[in-house]
Amino acid sequence: MCELLGMSANVPTDICFSFKGLRERGGKTGPHKDGWGVAFYQGKGVSTFKDADPSYQSEIARLISDYPIKSTSVVAHIRQANSGGVGLENTHPFTRTLWGRYWTYAHNGQLQGFESLPVGQHHVVGQTDSEHAFCYLLHRLEQEFAVAPADMKQAFDFIASLCPALQQLGVFNLLLSDGDYLLAYCSTKLHWITRRAPFGVALLSDMDVDIDFSKETTEKDVVTIIATLPLTCNEQWQVMESGQAQLFKAGEPQ
Repeated sequence: MCELLGMSANVPTDICFSFKGLRERGGKTGPHKDGWGVAFYQGKGVSTFKDADPSYQSEIARLISDYPIKSTSVVAHIRQANSGGVGLENTHPFTRTLWGRYWTYAHNGQLQGFESLPVGQHHVVGQTDSEHAFCYLLHRLEQEFAVAPADMKQAFDFIASLCPALQQLGVFNLLLSDGDYLLAYCSTKLHWITRRAPFGVALLSDMDVDIDFSKETTEKDVVTIIATLPLTCNEQWQVMESGQAQLFKAGEPQ
């Protein structure tokens, strides 16, 4: 299985600390050696970095873990291949445009019979069940809404309503963002934590690194981190239940 990492924040925030922990799991403390990727939303744009090499050996991943790219929404993924070969075309996260905005998606799991899911005009580039399911979700969005809804939360609520049916095809943990909202859906394993004042010290589980967030934040900052498994060993993470969807905006659960 792969691992997911997401962030939703009310102010531009870097994800260096959490990504350091995830990077170690990409072939060193975990078996996810078949590529990695991360997407940072900045305004209406999104910067995506991908590599088919294991993240713990990747110089690009090392740069990302040390360079403080500020963002309000982040989607990241480390891959253990099961559908599709190892290559950039099969490396998450995947991004498409719809209604004049970028949608970014990452999936952890494996689906059976996904080939029959209609994708409309959203052509699949690689060979993964994950990308196919993403194109299917966007296709269903276009079928449900002739134009972008005035309240984009309606679109995410509709996507969340489709997830249980995809879960019936196998394991379907996902992160999906349009830069404003970040949707997490749990099939088997997903955890999240919201950090706000008073901030304290956090210690990574996968390496001997800690950070005092009180020195890096203001009293108004709100930052939520979503991960397949908790990245820190001294904080209380929320455990999502199978079949549960959770939407975030500006760091706050919706």
